[in-house]
Amino acid sequence: MIPRERLEQFITRHQELEHLMSGGEDLSSDDFVKISREYSDLTPVVGKAKEYMDAISEMQDLDEMIASGDTDAEMKELAESELLALKEKIPEMEHQVQLMLLPKDVDDEKNAMLEIRAGTGGDEAALFVGDLYRMYQKYAATQGWRFETVSSSTSDAGGFKEVIISVSGPGAFAKLKYEAGGHRVQRVPETETQGRIHTSAATVAVMPEVEEIDIKLDEKDLRIDIFRASGPGGQSVNTTDSAVRIVHIPTGITVQQQDEKSQHKNKAKAMKVLMSRVYAAEKEARDAERSADRKDQIGSGDRSARIRTYNFPQGRMTDHRINLTLYKLDQILAGEGLEEVITALITEDQAAKLAAMED
Repeated sequence: MIPRERLEQFITRHQELEHLMSGGEDLSSDDFVKISREYSDLTPVVGKAKEYMDAISEMQDLDEMIASGDTDAEMKELAESELLALKEKIPEMEHQVQLMLLPKDVDDEKNAMLEIRAGTGGDEAALFVGDLYRMYQKYAATQGWRFETVSSSTSDAGGFKEVIISVSGPGAFAKLKYEAGGHRVQRVPETETQGRIHTSAATVAVMPEVEEIDIKLDEKDLRIDIFRASGPGGQSVNTTDSAVRIVHIPTGITVQQQDEKSQHKNKAKAMKVLMSRVYAAEKEARDAERSADRKDQIGSGDRSARIRTYNFPQGRMTDHRINLTLYKLDQILAGEGLEEVITALITEDQAAKLAAMED
């Protein structure tokens, strides 16, 4: 049973936030946005907590009624029936509240920024990046998310050397963060005459897409270079200096953008990516300090760890973090089957966190 005192802390905090929002304090616009977000996050938790507390109180009242010598036989029988139904319902209510009380990633409701890069495997790796790109594009469509290519570097044989994507919609980061890591593909390339299976790889980085309210970048910490965009082989693809490179001097993080013909648009896109990268780096550093075993957790965002294998000859996908194997590779690459994989990862992650809370 969840301690009542713990639930009442959330209810009290919810009331405090409501008071602040109603004009109880003078707030800056940034503070008001942060408080509004926290209030919005707490509202469903408080609703479920009150339902659960009411059910526990009702169960206790029914127990007293049944134990009382003043209760007639008909009322006692009715109370026993209600108590039985309540006892069947309460464990599920308790489980729902426990899930809602799990430590929440503050970035879960943010949009996501995906960076997919070809690893070992040459042209085959670039083609695999193209496969992953289309998989996420189709998955985003099933979720009703907006999918926008921020920048890309194509390979001569097809696919991408690297591609950066913005995915916008409710819960985009909450789900896609489980995709971060090393992805491996096993298949026979079209150019392979001996029918041998080749292995190639790609890495996926998933970052929350942040706004200026989330992170402040000081202009003196930025070096911005403007230059002429160039295509494959160094040929000029633009007659004006529209390409933009931004370096965040304290971290050395560098972003280059040249997909747009407008310098202004390239700079805006580059800043968007830079803010996400700096924010993600700062978050990773904080989490590493707080939890030494973070890399063992599902959805840790460690891009160096191999998380998944796509085996084309067997039509098989294996997620190594939870030992999940599905023989429906076509459906997964078509986007529609990816939800089953992500749901399994979320469930396993929640179970691990619940177990940690009980230890």
